[in-house]
Amino acid sequence: MANGYLENLFGLAGRTAVVVGGTGVLGGALADGLAKAGAFVVVAGRGADRGEARVAAIRAAGGDATFVSVDAVDRESVKALLEATINARGKADILVNSAGVNSSVPYFDIPDDDFDKVLDTNLKSTHIGCQVFGGHMAATGGGTILNLGSVSADKPLSKVFIYSASKAAVVNYTKNVARELAPKGVRVNVLCPGFFPAEQNRKILSPERTAQIMSQTPMNRFGNPEELLGAAILLCAPVAGSFITGAEVYVDGGFTGMRF
Repeated sequence: MANGYLENLFGLAGRTAVVVGGTGVLGGALADGLAKAGAFVVVAGRGADRGEARVAAIRAAGGDATFVSVDAVDRESVKALLEATINARGKADILVNSAGVNSSVPYFDIPDDDFDKVLDTNLKSTHIGCQVFGGHMAATGGGTILNLGSVSADKPLSKVFIYSASKAAVVNYTKNVARELAPKGVRVNVLCPGFFPAEQNRKILSPERTAQIMSQTPMNRFGNPEELLGAAILLCAPVAGSFITGAEVYVDGGFTGMRF
């Protein structure tokens, strides 16, 4: 009885979830979790080898998935991703926008190319995904969009100037899109991870910086990608998350709760 109740609340059986950035560490973990919750997952990204490896892992765990190549900052490529999803599955029920990059260049040395790349990958890709898939969802009876923010959207952090600005914009953008799409049956939320060491941030995690982060993290450790799944599945679940939109949810070991 209890298992059936939880499955009804949080299950994603029959849903199709598209994870843009699903070839990355956090995006890949989200793809795994959505598949385990019952969704068919479209792993979307640039790296075919990593994408196919993620699909194989999902299938080995008993889920189902496919890989589709996409350039998240190219509107035509994202439209092609949607078309491929519709052709394979009939519609897209869930979109996760998790593509992201960082620039760790010192503030006064940040080149314009880095600025443009980070803003495009983190913010423009979110905008394109929300427009393309949000329009489809609004026309087909609703759906759910989950964008990835960051703790840096809430607190200023050194060495991630453009990244922080882009993620603050993603949080604000999510709330505005949620307001726009709510009457059309589309929920839009933002999940903000704390410190989950991945490819884009390992190079700036010196022992000194790690000590600073731990001093501001009450749980005194980094997060594991799997620890994002509870919040992500809640926000994507059509039953448990049915009245949640425009929310920013922090999974950060208490980091954003520290104000001194």
